[in-house]
Amino acid sequence: MPAPYLRRIWLEQTLVTNPEAYPFCLPFLAKGFEQSFDHAITIIVGENGVGKSTLLEGIAAVAGYDQAGGGKGYMPVDHSRAIDTSGADLAQALRAGWLPKVTTGWFFRAESFFSVARYLDDVGGGSGPDFLSHSHGEGFLRFFEERCQRQGIYMFDEPESALSPNRQIEFLKLLRRMEESSHCQVIMATHSPILMAYPGATLLRLAKYGLEPVTLWATDHFRVMREFCADPAGFVEAMMEE
Repeated sequence: MPAPYLRRIWLEQTLVTNPEAYPFCLPFLAKGFEQSFDHAITIIVGENGVGKSTLLEGIAAVAGYDQAGGGKGYMPVDHSRAIDTSGADLAQALRAGWLPKVTTGWFFRAESFFSVARYLDDVGGGSGPDFLSHSHGEGFLRFFEERCQRQGIYMFDEPESALSPNRQIEFLKLLRRMEESSHCQVIMATHSPILMAYPGATLLRLAKYGLEPVTLWATDHFRVMREFCADPAGFVEAMMEE
């Protein structure tokens, strides 16, 4: 069947042992949470601190990926050390509806990219893609091209972090190829208006009461960028004086 495979995710309130503990104290989880997916590409936006990354980590954990990133069965960081477990904690109370259940794919996190890439380069024994011999942005794109061509569910947490505007366009082209293949589902969190503008994607804003549909023009990210482009010097001067 074509994507999307993950059709619905919800918070099972009876599994939340301490509603006051993080991440369950996040406003969008306070009164329950439920979201359906009816498109192959879903893009989530919102301000820092609202819980986008935590939600994505939780979904990734439900799909069988380590919350630090990577593919199924791969652990890219040393879990004997203290790490943020909020995504895994959330996953314990999340339930998912699949049609069919597909847990192959990848969870990309900018913070753990080099740990993942170093592992893949090492196991490749010199015959693999060699991600780390390129610049940060080029390594990202080579990684995406090499890993995102197979059937599965793919999650990207701020993939624009190392990509120039031109490279973000290249990433949009990759998304188009993934969508046209009909066998890739993508859930992405981003602050980039360029990536938010992907044609036909489901664009959702994470706010106090959960995920809500939003247009590109209604996002704070686009509004700020539009005002900046209209008068860069005046915009920066006004913002610095606030």
